[in-house]
Order: sequence, then C-alpha cells, then structure tokens
Amino acid sequence: MMTATTAASPKGRRRDGSTRLGRGGKSRHRAAGPLFVAPFMVLFLLLFLAPLGYAAYLSLFQERLIGGTAFVGLDNYTQALSDSQFLHGIGRVALFFVIQVPVMLLLALVFALALDSGLLRLARVIRLGIFVPYAVPSVVAALMWGYLYGPDFGPFAQLSRNLSLPVPHFLSDGWMLGSLANIVTWEFVGYNMIILYAALRTIPEELYEAAAMDGAGAWRTAWSIKLPALRPALMLTLLFSVIGSFQLFNEPKLLMTIAPDVISSSYTANLYAYTLAFTGQQVNYAATVSFLLGLVIVIASYAVLLTANRRRSS
Repeated sequence: MMTATTAASPKGRRRDGSTRLGRGGKSRHRAAGPLFVAPFMVLFLLLFLAPLGYAAYLSLFQERLIGGTAFVGLDNYTQALSDSQFLHGIGRVALFFVIQVPVMLLLALVFALALDSGLLRLARVIRLGIFVPYAVPSVVAALMWGYLYGPDFGPFAQLSRNLSLPVPHFLSDGWMLGSLANIVTWEFVGYNMIILYAALRTIPEELYEAAAMDGAGAWRTAWSIKLPALRPALMLTLLFSVIGSFQLFNEPKLLMTIAPDVISSSYTANLYAYTLAFTGQQVNYAATVSFLLGLVIVIASYAVLLTANRRRSS
C-alpha cells in the first residue's frame, strides 16, 4: 500500500504538495551554480589575475639606454633584495605593524566587549561614534591629523606655547612612526570593533544562562565564553591588519608634504614602488618591488595563520 508521503499523482506532484525533480531539473540546478559564480570569476580574472600576471611579466624586463627594453630574467629581483631603500621600507612597516596593530585590536576588543555587556547607556550612539572615523577617507584623515600635528599652526603646538610648555614635535623623526600609527588606529578601531561586536552577537544565549547558573560574573563570562568565541574574528582582523600595515601608503604620502626631511620617497615599500613608477619612470623595477611586497604580505599572513593554528592545536 502506498502512503500519502510517497505516492505521486500522474502529473508528477506528490500528494503532500511537493514535486519531484527529474534528470532535466537536476541538470539545470547543477548548471545554475557556475552561472552565479561566473561574474565573480570574470572580474577576478580581469581585475586581479591579469594585472598580477602583467606585473610579473614587466618585472622580468629592464629599460636600458642602449638597446631599449631587454629581458633580464631575475636580475631585478636580485637588485631589489639588495636594495637598502626597499629593505628599510619593509623593516619600517614591520615595526609599524608590531607597534600599531596590538594597540588597535586591543582597543577594538575593549569597545566591543563594553558594547556587548549591555551596561552602557546610549550604546547605539557610542557604537556609531566609534565607527564614524572609518567612514572618513584616509586622505581626509591624514590631512586633518597633519594640521593637528603642525608645529607652527597646529592646536597642540599653540596650546603648549600658551601653557609655556615644550612644543611636541609629532612630525619629527623619532615621533613620526607613532604619529602615523595614531592616525591608522583612529581610522580602523571602529571597523575592527564592528567585526568583533558582530561575532559577540552570534554567541548563543544558552551559554550565558549556563554561566549565570554556575555563578560566573561578568569578567569570568568574558574570559571563558566571549574571548574563546572571538578567536576566529580576531584572526580575521589580524590578517586584515597584516595586509593593511604592509600596504601603508596614503598617510605617509600626504604627511611627506609637511615633513619632507623625515618622510622620504622610500619611507614605506608601497611608497617606494609608487615613486619608482610615477616619478622615476622605472616601471619594470617598480613592478619587481610591488611583486616582492606582495610576496612578503603572503609570507607574513601565512606565518600568522600557522602560529595561530599551532597555539590552537596545543
């Protein structure tokens, strides 16, 4: 005897209202997947893989005064690996990463935990206020902070003179890296805070109820439940920070106009590649520097992931 859930009408419709997909229907569903992915793959090929391949192609050539463009193989890479300007730029952004990223992520984590605690009044207004700096373009942010840092016309300098205090030299050689870190931190704390806050909102309420029944307070709950649940989100923000730090460009490029003696054209590796391409007209060598910078970012990102996986497994 056929049951109501398995018997089907002559038209192919089940008695419970559902329909059966034939071979034609299954094949159409299988063909729909590549069609949905096709626009992304086309854009990925045209806007990422093609420029990357062209940059790799350019890096194998060299423009010479006699003979024009000549194939030199890996000579540009050998030159870049011994280029002190490029290596100092890589070291500078690595130091920037070590100084700036922990401070930024710690602030983002504190703000996210405070907002998730439910103890803050006007939490939506505070969340919006923390996020607003991210909506400010980096060019505008660098110009604004450049005005604030100004030793002659900046408000910090004027306030120090009015109070008969030493004028802070935020744009000096010893302060510049910290000044850049302050700008980037101001810009991206809100962005990372939103990622962490969204991850906190996905934690099941049952875990909080179980912790409350066990007598756990707010600090114990944050340490034992919230922080472990935030590890994937923290790893994501850390990877974004690795990429952003080694690609540092806008802030030093704009502050170079008011502190040219401190920020040179090779202050960061990205700025050095830009100067080679658009000022020195050394397109081939600029492609080499850019390609090596991308390789450094990949290695740094992989090192971060490998370290995190080892800690998780141990």
